[in-house]
Amino acid sequence: MVFFKKFVLLGVVLGLTGLVGCATKPGKDGFSENVVYHVNDSAVAGLAMNNVKNHLSANPKAHIVVVTHGKGIDFLLEGAADDKGNPYNIRVQELKAKGVSFDVCNNTLVGRKIDPKTVLPEAVIVPSGVAEVSKLQSLEKYSYVKP
Repeated sequence: MVFFKKFVLLGVVLGLTGLVGCATKPGKDGFSENVVYHVNDSAVAGLAMNNVKNHLSANPKAHIVVVTHGKGIDFLLEGAADDKGNPYNIRVQELKAKGVSFDVCNNTLVGRKIDPKTVLPEAVIVPSGVAEVSKLQSLEKYSYVKP
């Protein structure tokens, strides 16, 4: 009988713990989520930034990191513009102001002999873009998006 009471008490405690967890789940008004957008071709930079903007409209509390490498870094360099001549830096600044982080691969800078001083000030240089994507996914539990 004592075992049964302890068993029931344990069930009640676990049940209440589960209810507390449910009570603290975010509602439809947004929730914190971690997302990494992987850009390895600046041809999709405009699309990627539109996706990020729409993502933040749906969930303003999202933590978003845009990780670039290879030709994907080009839109984060001084003077970069889309095919219509619109500079990327303005859109980058707007997203940065909303908390979006932009990472640029140092391996790409070195391999392509690009001066790190030409990287937009809103971006951060990371040792390896690919390693950064992997780290965010595996160690920091970021969801992966490839525009």
